[in-house]
Amino acid sequence: MVYSLADMSTLRILQSLFSQQRLAGGAFVLAITQFGASLAGLFRDRILSATFPPGIDQVDVVSVYIAAFRPSDLLFQMFIMSAFSVALVPLLAGHLAHGRKEEMNTLLSSTLTVSSLFFGVIALLLAIFFDSLAPFLTQFTGERLALYITFGRLACLTNFLFVIGNAFGQYLVTRQTYWIYGITPIFYTLGTIAGTLWLTSSYGVMGPMLGTLAGAVLYTLIRFAACLHGGFRFTFGRFVHPEIHEMGWLMLPRMAALGALQFELLLFDRVASGLDLGAVTINAFARNFQSAAVGIVGIALAQSAYSLLSQAIAKGEVQRFWLYLKKGSLLTLALTIPGAIALYLLAPIAAKIVHLTDPVVVSTFIVALGIYTISIPFESLNHLLLRASYATKHTMVPAALTVTSGLLAIAIAWIYAPVYGVYAIAAGFGAGQIFELLGLLMFLNARTKLISTG
Repeated sequence: MVYSLADMSTLRILQSLFSQQRLAGGAFVLAITQFGASLAGLFRDRILSATFPPGIDQVDVVSVYIAAFRPSDLLFQMFIMSAFSVALVPLLAGHLAHGRKEEMNTLLSSTLTVSSLFFGVIALLLAIFFDSLAPFLTQFTGERLALYITFGRLACLTNFLFVIGNAFGQYLVTRQTYWIYGITPIFYTLGTIAGTLWLTSSYGVMGPMLGTLAGAVLYTLIRFAACLHGGFRFTFGRFVHPEIHEMGWLMLPRMAALGALQFELLLFDRVASGLDLGAVTINAFARNFQSAAVGIVGIALAQSAYSLLSQAIAKGEVQRFWLYLKKGSLLTLALTIPGAIALYLLAPIAAKIVHLTDPVVVSTFIVALGIYTISIPFESLNHLLLRASYATKHTMVPAALTVTSGLLAIAIAWIYAPVYGVYAIAAGFGAGQIFELLGLLMFLNARTKLISTG
């Protein structure tokens, strides 16, 4: 078969779009899967709010469900993702860049063992003492508080499964196997949807949580199978790999950063739980729409660039590092600014999508979402700039910036929520993202100059 020049050009474009080994191709794959995950998330929110309507159900099941994950999420992000997100991909990418595949297996095996045992103990302790801690974590009372405790304990088990699943996920990102990496969150969300639709009639308010647990199991197993297919083999040679110590030092600043972010979300829920009934749900649903836009563009581009940025630094190619960073930033802005405007204009439709029907709830949701959309370009860029920082194996300054931005967001929400309600939470979040962006830009400029001068 003979192809014309136009046909060849089209084929090259398609190959670039779908190739997981290129920045644009990897980002395109992640954008598609993130879009699917966002749609699944919105469908989950619609099913939850239709089954347990906010503002009508006096137990406010959806708000309790959302808030119950915050404590174990805080520990998971602080002690596990702090290490995975800043260190595991650069370390694995360093071995991959130099063809040391067996060393990749050894490092990942050690990481799985140590992180699972460590978080397992923490999660067990949290579950045991959750009933004592709950009154300090939320303003729920009575039946809502009792349900919050039950959900919170089950959330500990879900996050334990995520420890394993996310370790496998970092391996997939390093090898730029983005299809499986991106699809698995959809299966996790489908578990919650299935539990709400099919288990609620038999298990009542426990239906969504049981479905969530099933989704977490599926999420982990699929990633494990993909890693096996990609060449990973569990090894028992070293319980604590030497690079675990380096990972530990790199994760310390990020622990503070992710801890601040999760503490910010936990305090947002605590503030919202003391407002009108359904405030936690309104804030969470508005944030979900905002984060969907960030995920489809910002996180997709950042994840696609992460391995490439890490390999460029590992080879000492600072100019190539900046090429990837500038290209990713321009793509991010070109897509997120129109996306933010479109989401703002479509806010009334968004309320219908998640099945909000009470007029007061709908009105509050629309305004809150409008405020959240302002932060979309800023948060999207922050994801890229943070991963660029981690690629250089520096975490202290980015962590300090994240902590400070979180404190700024919390302060604004805490001070102004009694007057402006959930609007203060959305405004505080946006202000924190803008502050962090400015700080990261200044830091990366100085950091790469230092690397160049060697």
